[in-house]
Parts: sequence; structure tokens; C-alpha cells
Amino acid sequence: MNKKIVIAGGSGFIGRYLAKEFTAMGYEIIIISREIKTNSFAIKWDDEEGIIQAMENSEMLINLAGKSVDCRYNEKNKKEILRSRTETTQALGEAILKCKNPPSLWINSSTATIYRHAMDRYMTESKGEIGMGFSVEVAKEWERVFFAFQPKKTRQVALRTAIVLAKDGGVMKPYINLVRLGLGGKQGEGNQMFSFIHIEDLFNIILFVQSHLKLEGVINCSSPYAMDNKTFMSILRRDMHIKIGLPAPAWLLKIGAFLINTEPELVLKSRWIMPQKLLDAGYKFKYPAIESALKNILK
Repeated sequence: MNKKIVIAGGSGFIGRYLAKEFTAMGYEIIIISREIKTNSFAIKWDDEEGIIQAMENSEMLINLAGKSVDCRYNEKNKKEILRSRTETTQALGEAILKCKNPPSLWINSSTATIYRHAMDRYMTESKGEIGMGFSVEVAKEWERVFFAFQPKKTRQVALRTAIVLAKDGGVMKPYINLVRLGLGGKQGEGNQMFSFIHIEDLFNIILFVQSHLKLEGVINCSSPYAMDNKTFMSILRRDMHIKIGLPAPAWLLKIGAFLINTEPELVLKSRWIMPQKLLDAGYKFKYPAIESALKNILK
């Protein structure tokens, strides 16, 4: 029998990366997605029996499903952001309960945005303070639905993931474009903290969690070395060999966010995360510092 991993919401850049890496390790990958293109190992969300069969005898379920938050927070988008996370998590939990041999590990996405706007100290799993606002309420409800399930044979981990850095997706492309245009200065006051995780570390953390059976509950998925926005933009300009970087004050970011249909919170919120559980368990980051992460991404 082939080793098998199920990735729900696996059509995004993170899902594609994980599928590629796990396939290279010899795993059979089954994707659960809203749309099936050419992938014969994909199942649609309305195929309940197919989802159950996919999970039977699988080693792990990784749930990445959810509408992108890179949009305006109007009422329609708010409902879809929440629904796309909670309903998919609910469906997966119900499917697990119907399995005879369910996955031994269920990793569900969560977000480091669940913590408050942190300028004074970093947030750990045990001492982090939950914030306020729409994004936080979504994260809280997402985790509530996830942990409402307590399958006897399946360990549960919610990864509170920071901003994922990768070559082929996520935030790096717009940041790089800003720097190339000479607009890569600080954003807002520039003192908001920037927590990140390199996509290779994200994959390695999943493997680490899989092999460390005592790890469960919420886990901060972030480099231990955050820096402020001003420092991040300065290092990015340096590594791209571009000297000029005009700053973008908060009022201009709000106008710009409106014009490109996104929210300034994505840039202006201070995320200062410490992965205490991973560090205590002995995880060694491949890209702990932004310098090493950017060197890999920009090469």
C-alpha cells in the first residue's frame, strides 16, 4: 500500500509546494479542491464519499482551504472568508469521524494574525494575547470548529502561520515589484513587526510535527527572528541592489489598498511571533533569519 497524504485546498502556492515535496518522498498525494483541472488525484468538496475514501489509511491530512484575505473586507468577502474556512474544516472533521482507519495526524491551517497588534513583546502559544477585529474573529472561529472535533485516533495541530516567503507565490512578488519601482521604503511608521516563515521551513515543520507525537494543539509556525518593517524593506533593497526606496505613509497605503482591492491591515498590523513549542521540542530552522531566507528566494 502506498504512503498517502491528503491536502485540502491544495491548489494554492503552498499546497503545490507541499504536494511536490511529498511526492518526491514517495507519497501518493490526493488533493481536495473546488475545481479539478488535469489532476487525476483530486476530489471535489461535494464528494463526501470520495473524501472519506481518500482519508482511509492516509498518514496525514493537511487542510489549507480558505478564500484569500487579499481582498476588500466588504460584507460579501467577509462571509466568504469565514465560510470557506469553517465549512471546509467542518466537512473534513465529519469525514474523519466516518473513517475506519483515519489519518493519524490532522494539521489545520490557522494564522498568526490571531494575536494582537504586538509592538511591546513577542507572542508565544502560552502567553500570546488574542487580538480584536474581523481577522481575529475569523481565526478564533476557525480554530473553534477545528478543536470541536476530538477524534480518538487522530492527533490535531493548528499551525498559526506567519507570512510565508517563497519564490513562486505569496507576498514576495509584490514586495519585489515595489522595490524595483523605487517604492521599497518603509510602510506606515515602519516599526510594525514582520514575522515570517520560509516555505521550506514550513514543509520541514510539518515533517517535524508528524514525527514528534507529543506535539499537538496550537503551534506558532514562524521564524524566531522577527524584525520591523523598516528593517525588512532595507534588507530587501540591499539584496536587490537598489538604493532608492520611497516610503509609503499609512494614508497613502489606505488609498492604494482601496485601489487594488485589498486591506492595509495586511501590511500595517504588527505581527511578532515566537515559535516556542517548536523551539522547546528541538526544531532547527533552516532559514531562521531574514537574510538567509531572502538570499535563497532571490537567487
